Amino acid sequence: MSDPYCCFDHCPRCASAGPGETGGNPFRCARCGFVLFFNAAAAVAAFITDPAGRVLYIRRGKEPGRGRLGMPGGFVDPGESAEAALRREVREEVGLELGPLAYLGSWPNRYPYRDVTYTTLDLFFVAAATDPAAARPLDAVEGIEWMDPAHVDPDDVAFESMRAALERYLASAAR
Repeated sequence: MSDPYCCFDHCPRCASAGPGETGGNPFRCARCGFVLFFNAAAAVAAFITDPAGRVLYIRRGKEPGRGRLGMPGGFVDPGESAEAALRREVREEVGLELGPLAYLGSWPNRYPYRDVTYTTLDLFFVAAATDPAAARPLDAVEGIEWMDPAHVDPDDVAFESMRAALERYLASAAR
């Protein structure tokens, strides 16, 4: 992953020119002393299973990764827990309710969107759908597919963090 910190041409407070004292984290303005820490945005996704052991994948309907596979999920809103965000995002994207959540792991990611590349920390969970037959493509979802995760081509998965999570999921299933 390349340098995750953006660099300002001008201080956001005093508008003095220059990248600040370090160019890293935090940004420090050499003129006025303004300090800004760059933090990752939190995002969540889930390996949602059905009774046959298949996992629900979405075909992304928008960039980044349009047309590629992903797991249902999205960004955590301010004041929201990761678990609440995941349940909300799954309802919004595929119309499902989830049973108990099991934490799988987290991986950093880069999310390019409208000329800004966001640094994210993606948290992955495993959960069973309470009614798998109710799944349907909704918000920003082109289509849905229940698949054996062992047969998913990692090159068809939208994000590096999702590929890493898939590898961990498959390793944990093999135990």
